[in-house]
Amino acid sequence: MASGVKVTDEVIAVFNDMKVRKAQANEEEKKRRKKAILFCLSKDLKNIVLDDGKEILLGDVGTTVPDPYESLVKMLPPDDCRYALYDATYETKETKKEDLVFIFWAPDSAPLKSKMIYASSKDAIKRKFEGIKHEWQVNGLEDLKDRHTLAEKLGGSSVVSLEGSPI
Repeated sequence: MASGVKVTDEVIAVFNDMKVRKAQANEEEKKRRKKAILFCLSKDLKNIVLDDGKEILLGDVGTTVPDPYESLVKMLPPDDCRYALYDATYETKETKKEDLVFIFWAPDSAPLKSKMIYASSKDAIKRKFEGIKHEWQVNGLEDLKDRHTLAEKLGGSSVVSLEGSPI
């Protein structure tokens, strides 16, 4: 079921920036790259927009953000829905990888109307986010607290570390 909600150009631009890893990027560009970002519905419920101030920059990781995964979990509102993009860095037994993960946060405590609108608008944003390999619907903090769940989504038992921390 489509909701008629539109994805703003700003959201698409952020996704494209996160998707394209520029090998020649200088240090300043790398620092400004987004590690994670939240999206929400506009107040009039007609557009999917950036959730103001709800982002983690690569340059903050290791300084003001000791653990990007933990920081992402803390940014999620306890009683409303959100979409998130997370640039996961992980290691398998064979190699080091980076993949974008699309997260649909729909906590059990969110209002029913919010869950319905976000669920019916999810396809609109997913259609714009071409090339996403991993999608994760999360219904409560219990699903997020343990890194094993994300590691499982990324590659199952072959994942040995996530964001530099052993699994």
